[in-house]
Amino acid sequence: MLEKIESNEILDRLPAHLKQFIKPQDYSEYTAINQAVWRYVMRKNVDYLSKVAHSSYLEGLKQTGISIESIPNMYGMNRILKEIGWAAVAVDGFIPPAAFMEFQAYNVLVIASDIRQLEHIEYTPAPDIIHEGAGHAPIIANPEYAEYLRRFGEIGCKAISSAKDYEMYEAIRHLSIIKEAENTPEEEIKKAEEKVAYLQNNMGAPSEMAQIRNLHWWTVEYGLIGTLEDPKIYGAGLLSSIGESAWCMTDSVKKISYSIEAAKQEFDITKPQPQLYVTPDFAYLSQVLEEFANTMALRKGGLEGIQKLINSKSLGTIELSTGIQISGHFTKVIEHNNKAAYFQTTGKTALSYREKELVGHGTHNHPNGFGSALGKLKGINLAIEDMSPRDLRAYDIYEGENIRFEFEGGVVVQGEIITGTRNLQGKIILISLKNCTVTYNDEILFQPEWGNYDLAVGKNIISAFAGPADPLSFDLITHTPSSTTIKSKKTPERLELETLYKSVRNSREGKDTKFSLQAAFDLVKKYHSKDWLLSIEIYELVKDTDENLTKEVKAHLEELKLRRPDVAHLIDGGLQLLEHPVVENH
Repeated sequence: MLEKIESNEILDRLPAHLKQFIKPQDYSEYTAINQAVWRYVMRKNVDYLSKVAHSSYLEGLKQTGISIESIPNMYGMNRILKEIGWAAVAVDGFIPPAAFMEFQAYNVLVIASDIRQLEHIEYTPAPDIIHEGAGHAPIIANPEYAEYLRRFGEIGCKAISSAKDYEMYEAIRHLSIIKEAENTPEEEIKKAEEKVAYLQNNMGAPSEMAQIRNLHWWTVEYGLIGTLEDPKIYGAGLLSSIGESAWCMTDSVKKISYSIEAAKQEFDITKPQPQLYVTPDFAYLSQVLEEFANTMALRKGGLEGIQKLINSKSLGTIELSTGIQISGHFTKVIEHNNKAAYFQTTGKTALSYREKELVGHGTHNHPNGFGSALGKLKGINLAIEDMSPRDLRAYDIYEGENIRFEFEGGVVVQGEIITGTRNLQGKIILISLKNCTVTYNDEILFQPEWGNYDLAVGKNIISAFAGPADPLSFDLITHTPSSTTIKSKKTPERLELETLYKSVRNSREGKDTKFSLQAAFDLVKKYHSKDWLLSIEIYELVKDTDENLTKEVKAHLEELKLRRPDVAHLIDGGLQLLEHPVVENH
């Protein structure tokens, strides 16, 4: 996938299962209309955000190489981003939350390379390069915030989802695509909105992933920083929305002190937010993140952790007290005194230690699942993992011995010990047996005909998290999105308008000195009477050089405001900018 992409050492570190989401940024696909949209939004943003954004924003624009005048080439951005230890990649719209966060853990910014239509210039529900490139990228130039983002990714990609989370992701992805696409029938949008609303109301108890996504939304996407009385903007969703960045500063939007309670606050991606959270500083974001991480199965493990994995119906990992990690689809747990006494996976399973697959214990060795008893042996106060070589000999836990392990939880393992596998501290983490039978009351959990039996040694589960311990253990290159972003249709009228925009841009850049702005204006007025942005661009070029054409364009824009009240404030915003031009300072 990276053969068409200029790589660097940060991108080279990415595992294959993340590289599957990357696509080349085809810069030639950006039209002159796209460039005009970028320029308008960035000029408006920099003009307004210089007053209300966190001080890192303007400094970050300089440091990340983002220009006001043209859409950034993100692989050119990478040459600058790597100086602050980050990189950027292009993707197609939304990607699964766990993948998005794992990219962050690798210090990689995921950028949706599409750009919003002119019709959605103020806000788009779909991720686009304005949101990602002009919103996320500048703030990561702040080292403390960048570390928060990386750490968030590291913790967030381990959050366990519910079975319904992926269905919700697909529904939101579909809705964002059709809302951004031109000429989508209202009925289709309504149907997609109803599906999202139905899922939101029927998700059940929020999963770890749902809660950490809420924290991500109220900080990384829609965060404010400072005091409730005088907050500044740092969230990318606000930094990239010329409408919402102004609205969020009014009393119409409730301001709440940021805390772990934000994990419970749901959001609607298709509408402006009715409330926002204010953090006193970036350090406090990390404090709340660690507070939330302490509630996760990643750190708590236990019976609750494995039950979360069973409910997720997704690939996950448990780590036992000896450090052995079991990765697979967990389907069963036997409990005793509120602890896991036995667990079972179904299908391909791999065993690891410190995120590296154990030799001889990959998915080809355990293709049909894996089960093991947990806890102490009945009547023996010393757990197997804590036994010295002398203790092991005394209890006949030795190669070639026939053994009967009766666990406190009621599971019985009976067979001949073949060998034991130890960790770096010398503790036994795995005991392999032949001619083995495993039972729980009258239930047979394993029988000799199934082959050798591996007993994972551990008193308890210390961690449970989403995904495999060693990504190389599983084929994770399987992502096939249910929908792809929809490109604008190239009608003859659209192509002519793009040509006019291109000519005006060339004129502004001094590439076409013979081009007639009067002719361009006459054409846009006659054949593209709904368009407003090109007239603003023409007005900008003639206001100090051609008094007659300036009056003509101004009169047309005033008439357009009456005819199209929906864009009147955008026209006014564009004209106001020309009274106080934004000057690039990098």
